[in-house]
Amino acid sequence: MNPYVVENYKKVEARVTAACLRAGRARSEVTLIAVSKTKPAEDIQALIEQGVTNFGENKVQEMCTKEETLQKGLSWHMIGHLQRNKVKYLMGKTCLIHSVDSLRLAQEIQKEAAKAGIICPVLVEINIGNEESKGGIDINEAETLARQIAELPNLKLNGLMCIAPFVDDAEESREHFRRMREKRDELAALAIPGTDIRELSMGMTGDFEVAIEEGATLVRVGTAIFGERDYGQNG
Repeated sequence: MNPYVVENYKKVEARVTAACLRAGRARSEVTLIAVSKTKPAEDIQALIEQGVTNFGENKVQEMCTKEETLQKGLSWHMIGHLQRNKVKYLMGKTCLIHSVDSLRLAQEIQKEAAKAGIICPVLVEINIGNEESKGGIDINEAETLARQIAELPNLKLNGLMCIAPFVDDAEESREHFRRMREKRDELAALAIPGTDIRELSMGMTGDFEVAIEEGATLVRVGTAIFGERDYGQNG
């Protein structure tokens, strides 16, 4: 267990609050998601005891295991690349799938959500830096996919998500985040029936403050809260 996880969370929370203040935004406009991938349930439990309820995972199996192990009533966000054959395991366990990047994936979520008798909230993932190593669609394809998702009755499109390119200076990501906000606003203005496009999931440990200043409503922070990850031991 990381003995500093609660202290780290409080420091990140203070930075989120300060970024909201700089941007003239209410703190309530931004949800801080503690990304707990590869980290033990004990670390998560320490945050739960502090009243934290929003957690993010990259892998379906890990999220499902933690969701079953820890107390009910938490909000689990699926933020990683999602394979179609894993969708069925998420139904009823995730509050939001951030990484929908194709109609085929959306259709699979529709199929499984219909079986489960639920409405599944989703975000469209944008490859804002046009990086071959990352998932997501071209930003110019966002409206097309949004309209296709709107036709699926068991999905609710709530907004957009991106992972900005890695940079040494977070200021270099500002233009990417601004483009995301502009696209979100553009889609919201279309008022596509069956959608509620208001969320912007963007910003991680290295750039979440700039993302908040540019309009993020969901920030996904892992390393600054839980510490560096040991992928050799944890997959």
